[in-house]
Order: sequence, then C-alpha cells, then structure tokens
Amino acid sequence: QVQLVESGGGLVQAGGSLTLSCAASGGTIRPYAMGWFRQAPGKEREFVASISWTGVDTYYGNSVKGRFTISRVNAKNTVYLRMNSLNSEDTAVYYCARRSVLYSGSYSTDDGYDYWGQGTQVTVSS
Repeated sequence: QVQLVESGGGLVQAGGSLTLSCAASGGTIRPYAMGWFRQAPGKEREFVASISWTGVDTYYGNSVKGRFTISRVNAKNTVYLRMNSLNSEDTAVYYCARRSVLYSGSYSTDDGYDYWGQGTQVTVSS
C-alpha cells in the first residue's frame, strides 16, 4: 500500500517562498496523476494543484494560479509544490494525494484521490 509523506512546510514571511515535497513509498506514482490540497482552520479542504502522470498537464486553483508550480520526478517517486509570493491566505495544512485511475471527473475534486499524506503545516506571517 502506497504511503505519501509531505515535507518542507514551515513558517515564512509574507512575500516569501517555500517548496513542498511529497515522497511516495510502498508503490510507484508513475502511472498516477497527483495533487495538492490544503485546509485552513475552520475552512473546507481546497484544491491547490494537480499534475498528470506524464507531468505535461497541470491544473491550479484560482487562488494560487501564477504563484504556485507543481512538478514531479517519477524516477524519485516525488511530487513538488513550489510556492511563491506567499500571503496569509496561504496558511494551511497542505496535503499530497494520489488520483485514482478509476476516476474520470475533475482534477480538483478530492473524491477522485484515493491515497493521502498526513499533511505539512505552512504558516505565512504578515
């Protein structure tokens, strides 16, 4: 059974940058699309970004478009999220997830993801 472990979170000042990593073990991410979601206190989980298994196609939530970049290195079984121009609204727990091959709906729907990491906290101070 695949396990996803996020890392790279922390405290950063507004306007700063962070890069999150999601390392998979117990299975390969190669045939799967992968995604990042986040959840702030008192709010619903929000789609951040996703990437096709080839890395060619990427999708972003409106609130992060132009500031965040998702990428992957299949040989390292790792997915990344580069976050630039961070602001206080980006404060949340960030989760990595593997998209089910059986799901044909939107990349932004969390129902379509079958394995999730434990999350990493990102806090942006203003």
